Amino acid sequence: MKTIDDYNFKGQKALVRVDFNVPLDDKFNITDDTRIRAAIPTLKKILGDGGSLIIMSHFGRPKNLPEVKFSLKHCVPLLSQLLDRPVLFAKDCIGAATKTMANNLKPGEVLLLENVRFHAEETKGSENFAKELASLGDVYVSDAFGAAHRAHASTTVVAKFFPGKKMFGYLMAHELESINKLLNQNKKPFTAILGGAKVSGKIAIISNLMNKVDNLIIGGGMAYTFIQAMGGKVGSSLVEEERLDTAMEVIKEAKVKGVNLYIPVDTIIADAFSNDANKRNCDIKNIPDGWLGLDIGPETEKQYAKVIESSSTILWNGPMGVFEMESFEHGTKAIAEAVVRATKKGAYSLIGGGDSVAAINKYKMTDQVSCVSTGGGAMLEGLEGQVLPGVAAVEEDVEKIAH
Repeated sequence: MKTIDDYNFKGQKALVRVDFNVPLDDKFNITDDTRIRAAIPTLKKILGDGGSLIIMSHFGRPKNLPEVKFSLKHCVPLLSQLLDRPVLFAKDCIGAATKTMANNLKPGEVLLLENVRFHAEETKGSENFAKELASLGDVYVSDAFGAAHRAHASTTVVAKFFPGKKMFGYLMAHELESINKLLNQNKKPFTAILGGAKVSGKIAIISNLMNKVDNLIIGGGMAYTFIQAMGGKVGSSLVEEERLDTAMEVIKEAKVKGVNLYIPVDTIIADAFSNDANKRNCDIKNIPDGWLGLDIGPETEKQYAKVIESSSTILWNGPMGVFEMESFEHGTKAIAEAVVRATKKGAYSLIGGGDSVAAINKYKMTDQVSCVSTGGGAMLEGLEGQVLPGVAAVEEDVEKIAH
């Protein structure tokens, strides 16, 4: 893997693709700066070598191009603070004015480009648009893992204009190493914890992991599809009727492959989807009509924690319940605590997927696990065994050199 450690940026203009797609409040203040902070080590290495930075990113999904709420200018104050220097801002990511700003950059200076998605050509993967972006820099650094599964102009196509001068930033390298460690260098027992609302979004990852894991733990809304498939009564709980056969296939495959499949035995049910609803614990196979399961129950928590704490490798993707509501967050928090305890004992733990990351951040346990992935979709596709376009585009050079 070719990373920025293999390169000296002195006197070079580095075109760096980052993922600054951060949440804002209604006054355009950043409410979670994780992704920006994650890019800082890469940016500081380039500046430290005596290079200059041209930073590009997408921001949201603007439909009416361009829109002020999707402008990257909102990131300038924080970025200036974290890099301890003024950050110049280009009102567009291409064009004559932007080109002039890039050409005039001196070593140690930073230019942040406006949202690449203000041009429809970005998501279309336009070669001409990518070529214009490429003309701004001398070397290309790919550090936007969260967008690596998109074959867009600034994540993938742009790399072809930098033969011999394209590489991964620290964040990208760390994320790829984490996936590789999980899939190809895992220590046994290996436990995957899969939660979230739907079975359908997890089919490919379950299939790929079935050949690698010792334990597969199911939680969240998807558990009720499994319970109904097994003949249980789930009341008004979320069920994907069209996935009942799929759930049974997973159960059979786990048996054939000797994977220990854990499905909840009890659940916290409510008489409405509300934090203030009446709630109680119940056997997950016997949920009364009009009630719905919104969290795993205490017996399930105990059982799952025991499995997790005896594991050497752990993947966690998806919450155990509606953790956004205080009344139904206990299961998710209990799993987070079990993962932390296992990590302290020496297990390798990777947390990925938007909701799991939100949960681990909510409970302030981010620094107590091995790796928290910044890319939900990209991480899932990587774990499914798919080739990520943004990765392949940079690795082509490495393959040519190897051959």
